[in-house]
Amino acid sequence: MIKSLLPPFLYKYLTTFIYGWSGNYSSWEAAEKKCTGYDSDIIFNKVKAALLKVKNGEAVAERDSVLFDKIPYSFSLLSSLSLVALAEKRLNVLDFGGSLGSSYYHNKIISEHVTDFQWNIVEQKHFVEEGKKTFANQELNFYYTIDECLQEQQANVVLLGSVIQYIKEPYDLLKEILSHKIAYLIIDRTPVFKTNNDRITIQKVPKNIYEAKYPCWILNETKLINYICSLGYEMIFDAEYNENIYLSNAYYKGYYFKFKQ
Repeated sequence: MIKSLLPPFLYKYLTTFIYGWSGNYSSWEAAEKKCTGYDSDIIFNKVKAALLKVKNGEAVAERDSVLFDKIPYSFSLLSSLSLVALAEKRLNVLDFGGSLGSSYYHNKIISEHVTDFQWNIVEQKHFVEEGKKTFANQELNFYYTIDECLQEQQANVVLLGSVIQYIKEPYDLLKEILSHKIAYLIIDRTPVFKTNNDRITIQKVPKNIYEAKYPCWILNETKLINYICSLGYEMIFDAEYNENIYLSNAYYKGYYFKFKQ
């Protein structure tokens, strides 16, 4: 909304100096020194309060602690999950970095169409502890590690929903997860460069959400896709989102991959 009300030069100024992405840091540590991390109590408490309202039926959906009166569907994600469910006749999701269930609540409509539906979140310790205590149910589970999750669950799809850009070593994470040869991989709402090299920036969150800033990768799209394919996967489709991060050649994308048997 704000983008449509402001001249492009002013919107660019706002996203650079008030919120948005800026900088080109030589290391993750250099950017991290100027940031507050995801383990901030401010973020955790706002997300928890918002998702409690969703769980209790007081709100329809949440994303980044912001409540919505209708689900802000990522249709690329919904389509990908639906294709997995259609192909496999079941849906067992390993949602890495899935907060307290944001994407679960957005996409649980699929549970109405499959008899075997499980959503498993791997998160930071305090998210998992709260998730187990307050949010877990017959479909929604919380785990401390990928290995712990896969010891209990037969996941057939990995979801990396707006997460790999916030990981210090994103390619190492991909290698770890994809070494398990899970049938499908979905990457959702992830900023990439069309031509530029991988870059470490600082992302400032709009103050109306919460006051925070943290290191954020913007990865080269071709390098990212080629790396995933080198681990035995093939890309089925990709999707571009109507969100602009106002860095040259950068944009949000989503991807759907399948493991090659």
